[in-house]
Amino acid sequence: MKKREIQMSRMWTYFVDATAEIIEEEGMDKITIRKVADRAGYNSATIYNYFTELSHLVFFASMKFLKTYTEDVAIYMEKGKNPLEKYLLAWECFCKHSFKSPQIFHAIFIMDLGEHPEALLEEYYKLYPNDLINIPDELKPILFERNMDKRGLSLLQAAANEGKIKIENIDGINELTNLIWQGMLSNILNNRTHYNLEEAEKITMNYINEVVRNHQLFHLQKSNLKM
Repeated sequence: MKKREIQMSRMWTYFVDATAEIIEEEGMDKITIRKVADRAGYNSATIYNYFTELSHLVFFASMKFLKTYTEDVAIYMEKGKNPLEKYLLAWECFCKHSFKSPQIFHAIFIMDLGEHPEALLEEYYKLYPNDLINIPDELKPILFERNMDKRGLSLLQAAANEGKIKIENIDGINELTNLIWQGMLSNILNNRTHYNLEEAEKITMNYINEVVRNHQLFHLQKSNLKM
């Protein structure tokens, strides 16, 4: 790595770490450019040499709180005997962690980051490679996918290849499960639900399981009719 790249990476991590400290100590809603700059020991204008907008800084800082989830999801998915079971277990883990830290998961997976948000994920793991230690290689492509509409597609495709679901149902299952999760997360963030976190997780997973089960049953029923 060239000297200038090392210097830029060092400055970049100063601001990300400062933002993460503010999130941990004061909360996501307390982040301002001035506050981050003061904590990092630089002026506000310097931040814009490294980040085009505040949302990017919030995104990178939020990623620092994702390690517990990325390690946990690998453990969850190991229990699955086939891609469809792994898909549901991955959702179970995702709901568990996202509902405990809704602002963090909103900043990473829902917040508008402008063009090419996937490049931000790649940049993060380039500067924080230790966050990928103990992560199975098969899981890394999913972790590098920020787009919720694409994260589960590989497992659903594998399930279709095994005959567990029909391939034409993949997009429908994927979209419905994402909408269920986003709706519950939005309700939690906006205090629009009376469910506690355990109830929210259980209800969301019940709906997700129902979506998958209905598509499975439909496929099995159609297959039996042809026999």
